[in-house]
Amino acid sequence: MIELRGLSRHFQVGDQVVRALQDINLAIPDGDYLALMGPSGSGKSTLLHILGCLDRPTTGRYVLDGREVGSLPEDELAEVRSRKIGFVFQFFHLIPRLTAAENVELPMVLAGIPPAERRERVAKALRAVGLTDRAAHRPDQLSGGQRQRVAIARATVMGPSILLADEPTGNLDRASGHEIIELIERMNREGLTLVVVTHDPEIGGRARRILKLVDGRISSDGKAA
Repeated sequence: MIELRGLSRHFQVGDQVVRALQDINLAIPDGDYLALMGPSGSGKSTLLHILGCLDRPTTGRYVLDGREVGSLPEDELAEVRSRKIGFVFQFFHLIPRLTAAENVELPMVLAGIPPAERRERVAKALRAVGLTDRAAHRPDQLSGGQRQRVAIARATVMGPSILLADEPTGNLDRASGHEIIELIERMNREGLTLVVVTHDPEIGGRARRILKLVDGRISSDGKAA
């Protein structure tokens, strides 16, 4: 369960204060499927970064599974990110010199998971995204859709309860994008909480719930039409 209470995020830019988020109150139950929408500069990415513990609120509270995480020390915040949250981005962020399997394995290496368990988890994660036969391929040997599948496998290999996706189809052709959305929706049906930032009304309309932001404030929050 995610709860944001009176949350704001301000940035100092020169002598100006940019109010990226203002007085956000939001609850995201376990297993929800939420689309974050709004014009450029509305605060979508800032909100996603706070949900992912990549940034901290200026004021207000972020409570994750009953624990206040917005003010945790950095080492504890990193542990929350590692164990509870997976990230998928528009541009994949795969390491070019590593194979698909090695890219998926990387979070577990950083978490100190033993090699035998890493191999087992990598095989399972690649199987889940349909890329068992591409395990030894580097990113430049994969299509855009396959690269995003590797990124999803890497994002979920630690068994997170939340998947945050920032424009996950923005760098893909329509057919590949449709496959990626169906893949993460399947994971949502299996219990993963899914939050997707998108400009695409068709993708937003697939979510069970749409949160619209305007000028850093929630303008609407309701069921997808």
